[in-house]
Amino acid sequence: MTPLYTLYPSWISPEIIPGLPFRWYGMMYLVAFGITYLLFQRQVRTEKLGWSEDEVSNFFLAAILGLILGARLFGTFLYEPTGLYWRKPWLVFWPFDEAGRFAGFQGMSFHGGLIGVVVGTVIYARRKALDYWEWADRIAVSAPLGYTFGRLGNFINGELWGKVTTSPLGMVFPHAERFSTSEEWVRRVAQEAGMALDSARINLPRHPSQLYEAFFEGIVLWLVLWFLVRPRRPYKGFAVGVYLIGYGVVRFVIEYFREPDSGLGYIIKLGDPNAPIHTFTTLWNFSMGQILCFLMIAAGTGFLAWRKRASVREAASPRPARGGSGDASRKKKEARKLRKKLG
Repeated sequence: MTPLYTLYPSWISPEIIPGLPFRWYGMMYLVAFGITYLLFQRQVRTEKLGWSEDEVSNFFLAAILGLILGARLFGTFLYEPTGLYWRKPWLVFWPFDEAGRFAGFQGMSFHGGLIGVVVGTVIYARRKALDYWEWADRIAVSAPLGYTFGRLGNFINGELWGKVTTSPLGMVFPHAERFSTSEEWVRRVAQEAGMALDSARINLPRHPSQLYEAFFEGIVLWLVLWFLVRPRRPYKGFAVGVYLIGYGVVRFVIEYFREPDSGLGYIIKLGDPNAPIHTFTTLWNFSMGQILCFLMIAAGTGFLAWRKRASVREAASPRPARGGSGDASRKKKEARKLRKKLG
């Protein structure tokens, strides 16, 4: 019988150079930041916004610091099931294991990173009197392509695998949980996937959900935002709202293919309360990721409604210009055009 799965590539290693504390996961984050920065700068140049390189660099520094802090705090306090970091918060930013070996920062939350980016950039924008939604829209249409590489980093780490599957897309991850072949469902899945039952425990194929996320949350969402939303932005903040809704919807669906954290399982169980987390059995059990994505969708919808009303008020009575070095002149021109329209 032809196997209906692939093996995780044996040549992939989390370490860039074996024995040294440089890992592909961290490198992927650097690539993500770099791509987002270049796309942001491209908008500044092509739209002749006049924002200086120092302004953009400092804005990104605030975003990166906020992202790292938020992602790590959410990842450790919200997703770590034993309460270790609540008891020993000094370990949150301690990248070594109990044996003193460098292990990197295990546990980063996208939703925490998003909140951290917002907090960091809002604080910076207020201090520098920047027109925040002009800046936020441009980072919103740039970030998803960079995010693709963050998920590729998860794949290289061989972590965050999906649920068990018998589809041809299934992949056997070396560090995934092995199941007892004495269980009927395990034998059935193994038989359907074309796997030999030659041991007491077996590593079954999983959805490569990291790659699903890299493609849909990264590439597809970026294409929509960059080529459809960016050129037709009706008001400031529109791209931010679409990003929140778009990411929330895509991630919510992909969570059905991704195995929930073993220590958390399903948070809301409207379907079978005893449904296993390893296989898909019901649409009505929801993981922590799905709950946070639902909140993103709701927040994005409310945000768009608020920004639309606010934009009408701003157009009717334009305020004094604020922002980077190019914002003042641009807003004066917009005000003059508006006065001409109004007669």
